[in-house]
Amino acid sequence: MDDLTLRDFVEDELEWEPRIDAASIGVAVEDGVVTLMGHVSSFAEKLAAEDAVKRVKGVRGIAQEIEVRLTGRPKTDDDEIASKAAGVLDWDVSLPDNEIQVRVQNGWVTLSGEVDWNYQRDAAKWRVSSLPGGRGVSNAISVRKRASPSDIKARIEKALVRHAKTEASGIRVSVVDGNVVLDGVVEDWHDREGAEQAAWAAPGVVSVEDRLRLG
Repeated sequence: MDDLTLRDFVEDELEWEPRIDAASIGVAVEDGVVTLMGHVSSFAEKLAAEDAVKRVKGVRGIAQEIEVRLTGRPKTDDDEIASKAAGVLDWDVSLPDNEIQVRVQNGWVTLSGEVDWNYQRDAAKWRVSSLPGGRGVSNAISVRKRASPSDIKARIEKALVRHAKTEASGIRVSVVDGNVVLDGVVEDWHDREGAEQAAWAAPGVVSVEDRLRLG
């Protein structure tokens, strides 16, 4: 697919997504890499725009340059954002008690601490991403090491084989101290994302480095 056609597809998908105002978002494409520009009114809208682009077939990468502008809303103090963030994390029963810390500076939320699973790390970010007044989220939460490298590698490889979205034959997995590297060639963005999700789902994974190429 040529870049011009891909840009048209991305713009159509952004228009189709009801959670965002596509009129304020610009799109540029070069060699299959999509750059998003412009501004939105919330961090959640910025994430929604990125999700929309990931759904488009042929996208090889995303450069996220959208700015969050809280226009038309009263400024929310950092301590108020921090209090609300702590509250929504406390209410989520899937998250461990007293393991996640929240820091807010100029509307930017930073999460830190340690959890047992990557889905908990992701859940914490999503819980605070739509808070009023928030300009962005840095997720510095780490995942505890709980399994041997050989066990992690075997579990990931089995998950890739049974994963409906992923063609496992072109993917190589290596593990050092819970840090996973995925290498090889996959057909499209969905296969790439599916491989990452399968790797993160294994117990003991603390990081995933995606070196997969789209072929």
